[in-house]
Amino acid sequence: MIDSTSLHLARAEPQLRADAVRNRALLLEAAARLAARRGAAAITMEAVAAEAGVGKGTVSRRFGDRNGLIRALLDRSESQFQEAFLSGPPPLGPEADPATRLRAFGPALLRHEHADLELYLAAEPSPGRRFAVPARQLRHRHVAVLVRALLPGADAELLAHTLLVSVDVVLTDHLVRGRGMPLERVEAAWHDLVDRLLA
Repeated sequence: MIDSTSLHLARAEPQLRADAVRNRALLLEAAARLAARRGAAAITMEAVAAEAGVGKGTVSRRFGDRNGLIRALLDRSESQFQEAFLSGPPPLGPEADPATRLRAFGPALLRHEHADLELYLAAEPSPGRRFAVPARQLRHRHVAVLVRALLPGADAELLAHTLLVSVDVVLTDHLVRGRGMPLERVEAAWHDLVDRLLA
């Protein structure tokens, strides 16, 4: 069993006053309604402000920019996914052995991001900011911890990046929607990659 105490949920949201919490929830509900009706492309600062009946400045003060707003929309499902691999039951959680957890992680990540695909694609930051996203950093640390436990002499940090690239949301979207590849084939490729690494 691996000690996961050094890994923490990737939440960057500070403590808010009760009225700020209500306003944030109101804005996120408005954004979710827009996304459900018209897709992630419809989520703009102006559209969310109009849907919520507030000024655009209110949305900007709460979320900064469109990327911050979409990331906030994804926060709940991302937190649930993080809890599953940090403290949940096997095969993702810490009661399973490292090889089982590593094999399970890729398909779980694929399914998780596929469920909110349009939002994840819309939330993809510029290349310069991409690897600074807290959720992405946590996923990398988690996979590196598992690789280090399984292959003590390997460059776990670099191997973790290599593994995660194979289930990157943009690549997966290209393969599944652009090339017509079943998601199950991408999952199987993760298992094949992990098995070859561990062999």
